[in-house]
Amino acid sequence: MNTPINCPCGSASAYVQCCGLFHSGASIPLTAEALMRSRFSAFYLHNEAYLLATWNSAQRPASIDFSDEKTQWLKLEIIAIKKGGIKDHKGSITFNAHYLLDNEIRVMNETSRFQKSDNRWFYITGNVKFYPAIEQPMMQNRNALCLCGSGKKFKHCC
Repeated sequence: MNTPINCPCGSASAYVQCCGLFHSGASIPLTAEALMRSRFSAFYLHNEAYLLATWNSAQRPASIDFSDEKTQWLKLEIIAIKKGGIKDHKGSITFNAHYLLDNEIRVMNETSRFQKSDNRWFYITGNVKFYPAIEQPMMQNRNALCLCGSGKKFKHCC
């Protein structure tokens, strides 16, 4: 997958100055929110190594197989943040992740739990709910701005 110009996490920053710093190992996320945003970007980019490295070892799967991935992640929407700051050791974040599957936009709602160990944040687990497709079929709004936040029309983006 090509490296995006805008960060997929929705920060309005360039990828290389945002989650790209974490994915490259140049920096580490200082808050649970920064880790969660960087993990969304890693899913967007199919960055298995980063996802596994930021997953708590007790819950971490052996691998993540993106070879048959049909989901295209579009947009991250933060709903609530509970703790997870620089001085905290635990935190939780509730978010909606909008994605495209079978030409329909769908929403995954998750409340993720994070824990800091050795001054690094790790994803522990999450309570996930999936919602059906948004009522309007995707192709009816080809001239609308893309949900991913690129500023481009949908037909020229996602």
